[in-house]
Amino acid sequence: MEYRRLGRSGLKVSELSLGSWVTFGKQVDEKEAMALMSLAYDEGINFFDNAEGYEAGASEALMGAALEKLGWGRDSYAVSSKVFWGGDKPTQRGLSRKHVTDACHAALKRLRVDYLDLYFCHRPDADTPIEETVRAMHNLITQGKVLYWGTSEWSAQQITEAWAVARELGLTPPTMEQPEYNLFRRDKVESEFLPLYELTGLGTTIFSPLASGVLTGKYNDGIPKDSRMTLSGYEWLKKRWESPDGIDKLEKIRQLASLAAEVGMPLNRLALLWCLHNPHVSTVILGASKKAQLADNLAALDSKDKLTDDVIEKIEKIVDNKPALAERF
Repeated sequence: MEYRRLGRSGLKVSELSLGSWVTFGKQVDEKEAMALMSLAYDEGINFFDNAEGYEAGASEALMGAALEKLGWGRDSYAVSSKVFWGGDKPTQRGLSRKHVTDACHAALKRLRVDYLDLYFCHRPDADTPIEETVRAMHNLITQGKVLYWGTSEWSAQQITEAWAVARELGLTPPTMEQPEYNLFRRDKVESEFLPLYELTGLGTTIFSPLASGVLTGKYNDGIPKDSRMTLSGYEWLKKRWESPDGIDKLEKIRQLASLAAEVGMPLNRLALLWCLHNPHVSTVILGASKKAQLADNLAALDSKDKLTDDVIEKIEKIVDNKPALAERF
């Protein structure tokens, strides 16, 4: 495991990290959560990602119980939460100063920690002035309840506005963004955010590197009964991959699987290494419901030398979707 700076900050996070979306509180119980987190920690992972919106807080509560029982030194790992979807009442959602503050306190209680290392605005909020959100985050940082704050699925313009407001008012600017990034979702990380890496020192904690599991190849012959596409509440995901665009991508995935076999690794490891190849990626968040699945993904690190320039070029020919303004890494 290698460690990368979170953007321009001094915090170093493991190149692979563990997230709880879909799994904790839905597919994974406390015993399984402890097993997954123990494996991750033993293999060098030091960042664990969560959010108030994951299973209505149950995901954080589960991770918090696991953290307490595992008893790791608080200085040996980083944990996150995200704020936006906290409940149905007007004061329980969005990025108002009240909800940002209430959600932080609730996350601290569920996760059983004294502070959050990373705190994300889970989505932009058109109903709240950006200055109000920036001030709320800054106040939590000065109170010692949050160390770094950032955004998730914001546009470059929105991030730039938040950064500019913070600089103008002498407040703490956002440090990181959490976007979706994989072989089929590239524009934001590789093109739209390019000016921000230099201007603001933006770090990225990317999610869905395997495109919700599709880049494992397990959907090449249909939808397995135990996959996330069969879970209640994820019908949108199934619909996405059954569309004409999804069917076209599945054919490309079959070609990528053949290339991965030629190189000498499973498709999932090739896809993860491709994400890590981008120097603007601070950490790649993994999701897993089983230890064997997590171990398989972690094993990608043993094959870094196989992702040569020639292999990268072959990948690009298959997916044929490199953003026009993207850099060559």
